[in-house]
Amino acid sequence: MNQTDLSGLVDAIRARAGARRFIVALAGAPGSGKSMIAEHLRARLADGSPPTAEILPMDGFHYDDMVLEARGHRPRKGAPHTFDVDGLAVTLDRLAADDGRDVAVPVFDRTIEIARAGARIITPSARIILVEGNYLLLDDPAWAPLRQRFDLTVMLAVPEPVLRHRLAERWQGFGLQGDALSAKLDGNDLPNMQLVLERSVPADYVVENG
Repeated sequence: MNQTDLSGLVDAIRARAGARRFIVALAGAPGSGKSMIAEHLRARLADGSPPTAEILPMDGFHYDDMVLEARGHRPRKGAPHTFDVDGLAVTLDRLAADDGRDVAVPVFDRTIEIARAGARIITPSARIILVEGNYLLLDDPAWAPLRQRFDLTVMLAVPEPVLRHRLAERWQGFGLQGDALSAKLDGNDLPNMQLVLERSVPADYVVENG
């Protein structure tokens, strides 16, 4: 496990990526800035047009609210068992096949809190895939098989107080206050945060993002 910064991570990816498609796992607790870092990496790795790097967000594999309601899991939306991890694995396999075909991937739309199927197309020109999500390195039987599909793994390290502050700010931005905010944080986000912090396996690289 190596400590690095964003520039060092870009260099490491470029040094290890070869002719075949290269898949990077970018993991971190809720509020660690995975989406922002993934966008920065994509921009830094874009050597030309069309771009050579694309992003696959884990959040696109949320189960629909109808499924979660039927299973009684809606209050825990965002916990590991509320994702289609097998669907994510199949999509990674399709990307790794690198067979010259487009791959349609789902994207989570935060304006409606629903994953939209086929909302992004990853074309054959994308040689580096940046997979970002909370549980990509989770030490759990359902999630562990993902790790064999990654060529390089990264964990974003953020102090717990900073994570708590960011998560509170996120939901305040959606209008939650008082008891509703506390219920959202204590009942879901903070347990998910602790799970990632305590039960993720070591990554190849750690990037401070606090």
